[in-house]
Amino acid sequence: MSSALCVLGCGNLGTAILRGIFTSIAEKGNKQTSVSPPTRFNACVHKEQSAKRVEAELASYKGSNELKVIAGDNPAGIQDASTIILACEPSGLQAVLEPLKDKLSGKLLISILAGVTVDKIKSVIPDSNCTIARVLPNTSAAIGQSMTAFANDSGLTADQNEMVKWIFGCVGEVVEVPTRLMDVSTALSGSGVAFAALMLEAMATGGVAMGLSPRDAQVMAAQVMKGTAQQVLNGEHAAVLRDKVTTPGGCTIAGLCTLEETGVRGGISRAIREATTVVGQLGRGVPNPNRTKFD
Repeated sequence: MSSALCVLGCGNLGTAILRGIFTSIAEKGNKQTSVSPPTRFNACVHKEQSAKRVEAELASYKGSNELKVIAGDNPAGIQDASTIILACEPSGLQAVLEPLKDKLSGKLLISILAGVTVDKIKSVIPDSNCTIARVLPNTSAAIGQSMTAFANDSGLTADQNEMVKWIFGCVGEVVEVPTRLMDVSTALSGSGVAFAALMLEAMATGGVAMGLSPRDAQVMAAQVMKGTAQQVLNGEHAAVLRDKVTTPGGCTIAGLCTLEETGVRGGISRAIREATTVVGQLGRGVPNPNRTKFD
């Protein structure tokens, strides 16, 4: 019997990851990688109410895969699992992992906790003899469009590395970065969802101010961002794309000049830098690092 994959703390993001895996297996089969993907899955939650939610959300996706949703019994969930995704709230790290420290030997523990370093996890489960990987997907995993950063210098075997990339490739794109760049990756791919949403909202507001309906303005702004992003993903450089729609004396250059004059480029860049700094401080246990920034 093959070993299972267990999601510890199967909230919205953990559920989205399982949904993506099930969907990918249904569409492509489970021979998409050089390793053998699991066909049995354990989703661990705290309460029975949460268990019912997860079961309902995944019922139509699991296909022939075996899914067990386990409430209040994490040891049972990880017992037959060789791969564990740690998906609880970062504040719950110690409460979730400490009781399991003697049960993790030989397993691959994949943390998706923002700002939580591998060293921090090791301090909670010393001598557990498991391999720890640090990965950061974002909320777009819910629609299979996550941007996942994967710290590829954590001492994983080739098979473990491939397993991580297979799991998160089921919910979007995966970029491998060294651990030292995980904080900025968190700011760009995690917090970046909020920054992009703010820019989209601002574009739509401008359209409404000039007479468009809120619905039409939002659809236009969203499709513009989607199409622009897809062209960049297809290989077009953002600066080249910008120049292609900018003509001398035209409306686009007028708008670009306004954005430059109001410091939009610098503001967005600074937002990424500030978010990176705060992620690092949170990872080191600094209480409310934003407080000192705005005092």
